[in-house]
Amino acid sequence: MKVLYFAWLRTKTGIGEEDVSPPAEVATAGALVDWLASRSPGHADALANRKVVRVAVNQEHVGLDHPVRAGDEVALFPPVTGG
Repeated sequence: MKVLYFAWLRTKTGIGEEDVSPPAEVATAGALVDWLASRSPGHADALANRKVVRVAVNQEHVGLDHPVRAGDEVALFPPVTGG
């Protein structure tokens, strides 16, 4: 599974993307975010407030209850504002 980090999530984690193999019990986007937060202090800081983290799976915006599986591309990014 490839995980992409954008904007300040990239800054806080210190990486733009990574390939991960979460355990089998990580079956939803929310569980993946929880698991990723345990990977480093930077990940924990970046993912501490789930309310400001948006998720896309295979380039489709999804909720935290959306299923994830091996081979998916998961993008994590802050809410987008416009004017």
